[in-house]
Amino acid sequence: METCLVFPENTQCDPAFVSAPPAVKQPPTITKQSVKDYIVDPRDNIIIECEGKGNPVPAFSWRRNGKFFNIAKDPRVTMRKRSGTLEIGFRSGGRPEDYEGEYQCFATNDFGTALSNKILLRVSKAPLWPKEVLEPEVVTEGSSLVLPCNPPPGLPPPITFWMDSLMNPIPQDERVSTGLNGDLYFSNVLVQDAQTDYSCNARFLFTHTIQQKNPITLRVQTSRKVAESTPTFLSPSGTESAKMVLRDEQLQLECIAAGLPTPTIKWFKKGGELPLRKVKFEKYNKVLRIVNVSEEDAGEYVCMAINHIGSIRHSIFVQVKAAPYWLDKPTDLVLAPDENGRLVCRANGNPKPNIQWLHNGLPIESTAPPRTTNRQVLGDTILFRSVQIGSTAVYQCNASNEHGYLLANAFVSVLGETRTDTCLPGSATWLPVSRFKNGQGSGLDGGQYRAYINGTLEIKRALAEDEGTYTCVASNILGKAENQVRLEVKDRTRIVGAPEHQTSIRGSTARFVCQVNSDPSLPITVTWTKDDKPIHLGWRLKKDGESLTIPNVNEGDEGLYTCTVASEIDQDSASARLTTSSQSEHRPDPPMDLDLSDPAARSVRLTWIPGNDHRSPITEFLVQFEEDRWEPGRWQDLASFPGELNSVILQLAPFVNYQFRVIAINSVGQSQPSRPSPRYKTSGAAPDAIPRGLRGWGSKKDNMEISWEPLLDLERNGPNLHYHVWWRRKDSGEPWSNVTTADSKHVVQSTDTYVPYEIKIQARNEFGSGPESNVITGYSGEDKPTEAPADLRVSRVDSTKANIHWKPVNLSSVQGEFKEYRLYYWRESSLVPGLSFSKEKKTKGFYSTVAEPSAILSDLVPFSKYKMFMVVANNRYEGPPSNTVEITTKEGVPDAPRFFKISLRSLDTISLEWDKPVEPNGILIGYQLKYHTVNGSRLGRPQLETFLPNVTDFAMRLSGRSTRYKFFLSALTQVGAGESIAEELPHFANEAYIDQVDIATQGWFIGLMCAIALIILILLIVCFIKRSRGGKYPVRDKKDLPLDPVDQKDQDGSFDYQIKHKGCEPHTDSENLHTMKREQRPEITQHREQDSGPMPAWHNITVKEGKQEVMLPAQAHVHQQEAAASLHFAVSFTNAGSVTQAEDKSLKDDLETHTANM
Repeated sequence: METCLVFPENTQCDPAFVSAPPAVKQPPTITKQSVKDYIVDPRDNIIIECEGKGNPVPAFSWRRNGKFFNIAKDPRVTMRKRSGTLEIGFRSGGRPEDYEGEYQCFATNDFGTALSNKILLRVSKAPLWPKEVLEPEVVTEGSSLVLPCNPPPGLPPPITFWMDSLMNPIPQDERVSTGLNGDLYFSNVLVQDAQTDYSCNARFLFTHTIQQKNPITLRVQTSRKVAESTPTFLSPSGTESAKMVLRDEQLQLECIAAGLPTPTIKWFKKGGELPLRKVKFEKYNKVLRIVNVSEEDAGEYVCMAINHIGSIRHSIFVQVKAAPYWLDKPTDLVLAPDENGRLVCRANGNPKPNIQWLHNGLPIESTAPPRTTNRQVLGDTILFRSVQIGSTAVYQCNASNEHGYLLANAFVSVLGETRTDTCLPGSATWLPVSRFKNGQGSGLDGGQYRAYINGTLEIKRALAEDEGTYTCVASNILGKAENQVRLEVKDRTRIVGAPEHQTSIRGSTARFVCQVNSDPSLPITVTWTKDDKPIHLGWRLKKDGESLTIPNVNEGDEGLYTCTVASEIDQDSASARLTTSSQSEHRPDPPMDLDLSDPAARSVRLTWIPGNDHRSPITEFLVQFEEDRWEPGRWQDLASFPGELNSVILQLAPFVNYQFRVIAINSVGQSQPSRPSPRYKTSGAAPDAIPRGLRGWGSKKDNMEISWEPLLDLERNGPNLHYHVWWRRKDSGEPWSNVTTADSKHVVQSTDTYVPYEIKIQARNEFGSGPESNVITGYSGEDKPTEAPADLRVSRVDSTKANIHWKPVNLSSVQGEFKEYRLYYWRESSLVPGLSFSKEKKTKGFYSTVAEPSAILSDLVPFSKYKMFMVVANNRYEGPPSNTVEITTKEGVPDAPRFFKISLRSLDTISLEWDKPVEPNGILIGYQLKYHTVNGSRLGRPQLETFLPNVTDFAMRLSGRSTRYKFFLSALTQVGAGESIAEELPHFANEAYIDQVDIATQGWFIGLMCAIALIILILLIVCFIKRSRGGKYPVRDKKDLPLDPVDQKDQDGSFDYQIKHKGCEPHTDSENLHTMKREQRPEITQHREQDSGPMPAWHNITVKEGKQEVMLPAQAHVHQQEAAASLHFAVSFTNAGSVTQAEDKSLKDDLETHTANM
């Protein structure tokens, strides 16, 4: 199955159908050929391609310059086997130029002849530059200069460029540039331009050669002061020129100006805006290029050269012609015997192309139709009627005009002779699968569907409900084939808020905004380019969502910025131009010295002197007016004029007392308004305008109101404005009745009910009468209809609609304009027990004037009882009601569930909840849930779950945390499944997973970690303080042991020791938990060695008062895990010569245990 992604507009899906077996017979077709304009390299062999297919394999032949080309007689020419491709070799001599000409290939088999295009073969040429002696160019500084190139004509034309003798390119800028003709233009010459080696080079593409013109010497004469000059055009010359371009080709317009300072070039199009999506400005705005030219690109283009001295303009009138292009290209036609068909060949061009038909390569006029073919040529169409076996042939359509031609082959194949690989026309039927009618397909043709003869199905303005699977069934007498296409409808990606052109002061910030609408299921990317080149975002240029910000704008930022938004299936783009101005550029000063001259009845000449433009040329003048009669003090826009004008003719209205003012506009903004001109009062005249909105209607049954819109103040043309109104009964031959009034309404009394009248009006003032209006038809008032529709009845009632019938009323009884038969209907009850509903009356109108009217009443609620009656209505009233009818609608499919939501129950489980439909449309028998995985625009295999009617939730385990699902839930009745409600699984699983993995980014977790770190820091500080603390305490063992002679004893009888306790740090069994050290004294040892007895002896440790630490013997090792719980001390405190002993029994026990394990 194929997938076709489309947008909600015209849609075509054309699947590939099952191909016919290769052994079947088929007329010839051309599959490959050389281009029409074929230029070859003279150093290579010439190969002219012509490939074709058919069964039997076609034979190939050639014509050269319209005559048969006998390949066998020319030893240099060979034709490839099973092909028509020609190879012309020159190893044995010969000149390629001898084979120039027009070639055409013919492919022929038993069923006809196919033709290639006419191939114009030409040999590339690279002529030498003519030898010439070039005199030095001598110019004064500041003057303009053109150095001619005049390259030799080549095929194709060479590419020209300028270099010096060291092969360095001549630098190009706004002042110096190469024209489209290859000449080198100097807008003004500087002293540093003087050199002796300006050389024009021509590069020939086919021969890969570069030819160089003799160098030109430029000498520049200097002067003390270089005079500034207004712009003049170096190319093109004059004030107007014309250019013709072909459709779909490239248009290049060039304007190069001289002047000092160097002029800048600006382009615009009269009567419209430049097509910014197609326009590119090159060579410092001197060249305007439009790609893929179309008819709307024709018109007048104006280039303007500006410097602060002045400006000049040149108009280029562009005419767009067109070589023929296809509107409806003929396609192969397959017919069964006795069938009808047609070949259509439609093309357009400018001028309109001529259509010529050929039959097997010969003009169709010169070939008699086979007796088995009833053939008729009607211009661009050939009709075939009741074809028979033997009518197979190949037809050619040639569409040509003076700019080119098109040639297309199309064969007509009659079944029984041949068979082709297409969806057979006339027997291709499109069926939607799993769509309407409970999965039952039906043929699609008509309405929004259009099935083409070749099997293509077109859906006009595809909507979201058109999504589904479509099947094309092709069948004939030999068999049947099918192919399916999956259609998905997506919203187009569109830029709804395009960036706008702007002018920014250098150093300021510019910002482009690009607002986008797109399909929510398709991810989009927004990219920006400048002059079609990628923008390098960095420290200065920044992209924020759909906007681009350019801070500190400079001259290098000028250009065309394009916003491109793209999804995986489409894209859109919009552009805006950024121009910069310096701080020295300001709004222009207001114009001065306004003067009125050349007065006339309805015009006057206004002249002014422009103010200072402050280095930004004035582009436009806006003329405003104020009049003191109708709206004194209010200035209104009258007209705008180009910036180079300062004297204009103003078109005015009669009987107005004018005064004028002028506003100058440049790229920075508008000037202040000038001082007002003297007042000028135009003379009065009769009205020119006709009152608008004339109508006649009845506000009562016996009158007619005639109303109109009064003339505008500036349309009065004089004082005492009034209106002359005429009326008479239509088709009565009565004389006109009339009235004159200053109001905008007149009421005609005592009329008959609903009678047509002819009405016209005219405006008048003291100077005369204006033109009369056209006669319109109005009607007097309406009254209530007197008759009721009779015999209202209903037939063929289904779940949502019913056919209604009635007998019409006599139209004369309507007593007004017959508007409609109005049906009142309301829902009387529901067959669903306990269902609440509204009994509100609804109406539906039916316009019918037939003798036995009928209509279809739709949008009924299934499984309900309705009542209805009918009245006839005119524009104001309704007539009496008809008889009341009661109907009962059948059970239908239910509405969509009231809601459907998805919530997250755990990381791998989701909960689906829903509620019963608002309108069950019958007795609910359950629900069905369809779902599948979603990966971009690709869908996984659908799965189905069903539930009882009392079940409104479902828990589902996800197959993966990153898997997305799309769900479709619908309710069921006995009739079938109702409208489904779709929901797409949000990124619950991903978000939960991300929360779990990136927990360190959560605020609560950061706070918790900070608290833990603070607690640890406090514990470390306390630990450090405890480690640093100590004291001198006199300690003695219960046992009096003699001291070694080496022991030094203080006067108070104590020894001085330090204890280094590492209890706050981890230890291994091999570390000394405590090390005993004599502080600033020789070391002493006062303990028993472990190996001196089964039990280690207690040690007497006496600590001086004020000492900070106590140390145990180094041999007293303990295990790391037990250190904190196993070290206890028996301590005696000595104070003032008395001893207090305290013994910790656990210390003794623990030390015995640990030393025993050592």
